[in-house]
Amino acid sequence: MERNEINELLDAITQGAENRYAEIMQCFQGRIFHYCYHILGNQYEAEDATQEVFIKAYRNITKYNREFPFAAWLYKIAYHHCIDLIRKRKWLRLLPFLETKQNQSDIEQHIENAYFSEAVYKAMATLSVEERTLLLLRGVEEKTYDEIALIMNKNGASLRKKFERTAAKFRTAYSPSEKGGVTHEESKRVAREY
Repeated sequence: MERNEINELLDAITQGAENRYAEIMQCFQGRIFHYCYHILGNQYEAEDATQEVFIKAYRNITKYNREFPFAAWLYKIAYHHCIDLIRKRKWLRLLPFLETKQNQSDIEQHIENAYFSEAVYKAMATLSVEERTLLLLRGVEEKTYDEIALIMNKNGASLRKKFERTAAKFRTAYSPSEKGGVTHEESKRVAREY
């Protein structure tokens, strides 16, 4: 969705057409869900977090500064919401990425198959929440350093160096499993992408 389309929708919403907010949700909901899922490591928590992010965004829609990308504003809300959830769980460094689930839904299984492998879980678990967020926003969501700086309240120039260190840390921790795992060439390719 283009910036002018978003601004038109925001104008309509702030002038009383609340039902138009569904269009914004349809556009961004999948990306925000995947982000929350990567950070929280649980489908149900990610679904709840996604709903909360859109509720918070709706309640604060008049506070949105239109000089900045709307998606960055949503990711910033998601980032802070996920951090708050993690703090409440008192798990600042250990997230349930390696947890096995017995009654996994088809949706959750598809997400895990598409976005994770055991080797990726293990490598991601070695990163802090901030490092994981940086890696996801830059490597998966392809956000610019300026957008990431807005989301994380950090200096854009320092994020570039931190991303390089985080990518190196991920590459060091990333080692595909022997059984049915990724080949050495594939692991190099995945590591280069990060």
